[in-house]
Amino acid sequence: MEGEAAYGFIVNVDAQGSGLLTDTEKPEMRRRLYDVTGTAFERAGIRPPRLYQEDRGDGILGVLAPDVPPVRVVGEWIEQLHQNLRETNQHLRKPLRLRVGLHIGRVTADAHGRSGRAVDLACRLADCTVTKAILRAADGAPLVVAASDRVHEDFILPGGRWVDPGHYRRHDVDLKEGRTTAWFMVPGRSEPPEPEPHAEREQAPDTAAAGPAGPLPPHPPRPQQPQAEETTPAAPVAADAAPVAADAAPAAEEAAPAAEEAAPAAPVAADEAAATDRVVQNIHQHGTGRIVVGGTIDTINFSDGGGR
Repeated sequence: MEGEAAYGFIVNVDAQGSGLLTDTEKPEMRRRLYDVTGTAFERAGIRPPRLYQEDRGDGILGVLAPDVPPVRVVGEWIEQLHQNLRETNQHLRKPLRLRVGLHIGRVTADAHGRSGRAVDLACRLADCTVTKAILRAADGAPLVVAASDRVHEDFILPGGRWVDPGHYRRHDVDLKEGRTTAWFMVPGRSEPPEPEPHAEREQAPDTAAAGPAGPLPPHPPRPQQPQAEETTPAAPVAADAAPVAADAAPAAEEAAPAAEEAAPAAPVAADEAAATDRVVQNIHQHGTGRIVVGGTIDTINFSDGGGR
């Protein structure tokens, strides 16, 4: 009844690489798609009204009535589909390759089709990255099957006609609904090929692991060296006097040794140095501060810039 959910076995079929086909090629692809899937259902004894089918452009959504044994799908229908594809692809330049997603759960019917989380999961399994990667890696194979964990546990593990649980391999895949377990099989092979690395990651990389987006912030500016106090400007040096550092005359008493290192004594004239150790030196001072002079001072001329 419309609007009421009922349990059903869901089969979603997608054509691999359909987006690469031209508008003139797609109608023929769709014709072959309906032919191989429909013939397989017919040979497995699954027909309307026990089979509902909905067109998906490059695929078909099928929902089976609750009284259809699911083992008939995972066994006979898959085998018939595989053989139909092999026969159809014999002389095709672009072979038809299909991905099948299988799940079972509650399905709601309305005038527009079928819906439900179970339907979504079957579609995601057929279209997920791992399913596509396995079919790409299975060179020459026309079909890959992706079964949900529930389908595998209830209908594949017990085995049956054309059902070999040893041919399935497990992969955990990340879908839009979250991380889930699926089982993959390539008909005609004892096991499916391994997908390329990182194919299980359907979603984008975690931004927290990848680091912040955008350029890195600029480095903080390097700390500047402390400047001399503005209240104690450096004294101008006379032409015959040694240079005096800007911070050579701090007011604090403990800064005197630094002033001694920053202001070495002026050189002594050669003729006076030969005769005596006396030092004749002109000292110009601005502001206050200690004057430190090495050696013997014979004459000191003070000037504060005003002639005193």
